Amino acid sequence: MKPASTRQQVRTALAACEEKKAENITILEMDQAASAFTDYFVICSGTNPRQVQAIADEVDLRLKREGQIPTHIEGYQKAEWVLLDYLDFVVHVFAPSARAFYDLERLWKGAKHMTPAELAVKPTKAAATKAPATKKQAAAKPAARKAAKSKASTRSRSAKRRVRRAS
Repeated sequence: MKPASTRQQVRTALAACEEKKAENITILEMDQAASAFTDYFVICSGTNPRQVQAIADEVDLRLKREGQIPTHIEGYQKAEWVLLDYLDFVVHVFAPSARAFYDLERLWKGAKHMTPAELAVKPTKAAATKAPATKKQAAAKPAARKAAKSKASTRSRSAKRRVRRAS
């Protein structure tokens, strides 16, 4: 199975979080200029350890169906902060107390906060926003010369008669 685009994978993770009633779902588009090691963070909360694990399980299950296996899962047993690392994006599932303590949104305040609707829209490349190059005008051609008249048309009537008689 061909892996989906990163944005599609993040949408799948988001849908899994919503399915398991995750709270305070936030998507951060990480700034590569700020030494971010991934493209997106999906951050959400569960109200208790069982729900935190259920959210993590659903995200893992749905992405495995799309052919994506996390490279690392951390914190599943304690269920205070479960991290699922998919390289291009990371899913963080917190218990409310751990989310308040670590406050990733503040730590990564340079990242762009995205809504699910913004995530659904395809990103535009910076080059695509530039105005298209205008065609350069070719140098103006000199005015066209009048067509040269043929010798036959420049002869006088009497000369034409003489040519006809001779032939």
